[in-house]
Amino acid sequence: LLATALWVLRPFLGPTVWATMVVVATWPMMLRLEKLLWGRRSLAVAVMTILLLLLFVVPLVLAIVTIASNADRLVSWAQVAATYTLPGAPPAWLGRLPLVGGMAEKAWHQAAELGLRDLLPRLSPYAGDLTRWFAAQVGNIGVLLLQFLLTVVISAVMYINGEEAAALVRRFAQRLAGARGTDVVTLAGGAIRGVALGVGVTAFVQALLGGLGVALAGVPFATLLTAVMFMLCIAQVGPMPVLVGAAGWAFYDDHTGWAIFLVVWALIVGTMDNFLRPWLIKLGADLPLLLIFAGVIGGLFAFGLVGIFVGPLMLAVGYTLLEAWMDDGAKAVPDYRD
Repeated sequence: LLATALWVLRPFLGPTVWATMVVVATWPMMLRLEKLLWGRRSLAVAVMTILLLLLFVVPLVLAIVTIASNADRLVSWAQVAATYTLPGAPPAWLGRLPLVGGMAEKAWHQAAELGLRDLLPRLSPYAGDLTRWFAAQVGNIGVLLLQFLLTVVISAVMYINGEEAAALVRRFAQRLAGARGTDVVTLAGGAIRGVALGVGVTAFVQALLGGLGVALAGVPFATLLTAVMFMLCIAQVGPMPVLVGAAGWAFYDDHTGWAIFLVVWALIVGTMDNFLRPWLIKLGADLPLLLIFAGVIGGLFAFGLVGIFVGPLMLAVGYTLLEAWMDDGAKAVPDYRD
């Protein structure tokens, strides 16, 4: 019966896991909103639902609108690229790049000898594969948007019945493992809040500062690049790829001063998560930082984006249970120091 029920609910398991993480992480915020809104739970749930829609849907829509509004510029860039010929000699700084300088110079000479006009016919057989890939990505975006909407709807239901859901989970944990089970539930909530605070706030700060640097340097599509940096930071990649690419664009466009600024800015913004994220996570869950870091990275590889929360949660619960088990055994171990 349990297996059949899970099979029926399988399409909703992913959004339900995400909604659980979101609601547990933002539950204190919802309670504060409820107090500010004259104790009306319905108003607080409405505000939180709107905030979740803004968080999940607006960045995706903003990226699509930015691309659509600059469609003419993209077409003109494509036309310029089709008729552009590379200079025969690469810039001097290209060969001085560490590790990849020689390969970059060789690729430059080959591209200059071949020319884009001769290169495009060779690439044309791959156009069909590229079109199919793009169609698949558009479909994936539609599925992703549907998953986001389901997550928001389930989160709203959980906000309304949060106390009943928490009591049900505690009853199950109590029936399963007694008092230790309820302690594990409390620990899980703290771990979720700590990881959400560390990952979410760190990603927002890094993306905001990275977007500010890109905008100041005059790099095109600053809004879109900021959204991309935010997603990369959530995925634990960081803003470095976007900032380094922006610095390369500035070098290529002969804005050497802004390029140097972006390189320095990338080093500052790209490394600040090394101290900001662990400190924020420590506020929500008093656990070893190495354990939390391993949970975030390992969970991301094992379960995808939701693994950022699931990984530290599982390691935190396992670590706490292991410590409790060893403490119980230590009481019966005699002291052999004498």
